[in-house]
Amino acid sequence: MKTFNNPIIPGFYPDPSICRVGEDYYLVTSSFEYFPGVPIFHSKDLVNWQQIGHVLDRPEQLNLDQTPNSRGIYAPTIRYHEGIFYMITTFVVSKTGARRNFYVTATDPAGPWSDPNWLEDAPGIDPSLLFDDDGKVYYTGNRRPPTGQNYKKHNEIWLQELDIEKKQLVGPKYSLWDGALKNAHAQEAPHLYKIDGWYYLIIAEGGTGHTHAVTIARSKEVTGPYEMTETNPILTHRHLGRNHPIVNVGHADIVETQNGDWWMVALGSRPYGGYYRNLGRETFLVPFIWEDGWPIVNQGKGIIEPTMDFPNLPEHKWSALPHADSFEAEELDDQWNFLRTPRGEFWSLSERPGFLRLKAKPETIMEEENPAFIGRRQQHLNFFAQTVMEFEPKQANETAGIVLLQNHNFQFRVELVLEAGQTFIRLVRREAGKDEILAKEEMDATGKVYLKVEANGQDYSFFYTTKPFDWQVLVEKADGRILSTDVADGFVGAYIGMYCSSNGSKTDNYADFDWFEYHGIEE
Repeated sequence: MKTFNNPIIPGFYPDPSICRVGEDYYLVTSSFEYFPGVPIFHSKDLVNWQQIGHVLDRPEQLNLDQTPNSRGIYAPTIRYHEGIFYMITTFVVSKTGARRNFYVTATDPAGPWSDPNWLEDAPGIDPSLLFDDDGKVYYTGNRRPPTGQNYKKHNEIWLQELDIEKKQLVGPKYSLWDGALKNAHAQEAPHLYKIDGWYYLIIAEGGTGHTHAVTIARSKEVTGPYEMTETNPILTHRHLGRNHPIVNVGHADIVETQNGDWWMVALGSRPYGGYYRNLGRETFLVPFIWEDGWPIVNQGKGIIEPTMDFPNLPEHKWSALPHADSFEAEELDDQWNFLRTPRGEFWSLSERPGFLRLKAKPETIMEEENPAFIGRRQQHLNFFAQTVMEFEPKQANETAGIVLLQNHNFQFRVELVLEAGQTFIRLVRREAGKDEILAKEEMDATGKVYLKVEANGQDYSFFYTTKPFDWQVLVEKADGRILSTDVADGFVGAYIGMYCSSNGSKTDNYADFDWFEYHGIEE
């Protein structure tokens, strides 16, 4: 029997939502403060996925200015109806948790997508859409119960009709369900489906951490009342302990194949080096069947496994992405992201063809701003990444190099700096907002500087050289656990990328990167 490996989309790709159009499958995930927002993937077999772009790829669609860490775009849902794709999501705009919900549309999932349609009086997070048989469209989300919370983080799922022509919610709001697991907080991530005459409501409970779970209820009427199955939760890993290879499973969406089989996508994490999850929450796949009108996930086992039987679909592999980006294209590849909406002309692929030029901005990666940073997700427990840079600091405030980033307060920076007229390369470890220089070496920065990081689990080693691949050790086996949300808090996974800053001063200096290479090492 052919098998596949979980996760199907490794690295920081949480809150997956999926839809099928004929024999094609499309999937979106959360993106938080990173731009472009909402990566979108295409598959023919549910296992092999190819990114085809981002839903929110224009600044006029997504203003992330000063968006705090782990705020921004939460929990998108993708649906398809009568030739149009819909993506609906929450934008959490501040530290206080203020949020707004909106949707965008497209006829081609690769884009372009419309500007946002903002929904008034749509409290809560995690919106989803159901296109009913009678032509009506229903919005579901979560909110605090109108009668008040019975315990901390007590939420309920609510429903209201969406007028697609007016692009607004209309009619009364209905309280649907506050979950199966009493006192299991944070009822969220609702998805409503019409299957065999029943309205099924799948939600997440227990928070997105270790106690995450998937539960289900159903009703003959869309407005309820909803009854739940005694087999709830239908999926969780919280009972398996913190040493299990896959933890915090939840936030699920389901899809029926063209062959009539049912599959579920859900988020989960792979802890390593202890209960540390540098890669964040990733996208996993698991089958389920219907038994007595209720889902039985991974029959006989009830959990998501690292290796599972391949779907009953023809395998469709995409061309493998190159390990190295030589920056020869006219546009950045889909793997690359900015921190917040890019402002100013701080990067270029054309000013020096074949190079990525990063111009030093006053903003730094130690602030919740839009620094001159371009990065990609860490997607493997073990990996190495390397680049070659040309940068000659002209004043003491200027720095450039590579960054391993969890957020503005937790990171590693390998950077060139100027001190007393001498150029140094240094490794800075930043934890809880405080910098510690782990190593600093004099070097000649008049030519090319090669930089490399190797990760063996939670041991991160850093190297440099001015001669191709004659690596010099900067630091070996630095503890990478600061790149985990279990230390840093928040909802995002680790990134690695290129960086240039004038650290608050004005300058016309820049760094040129000839290529960037990332290799995952199979565990």
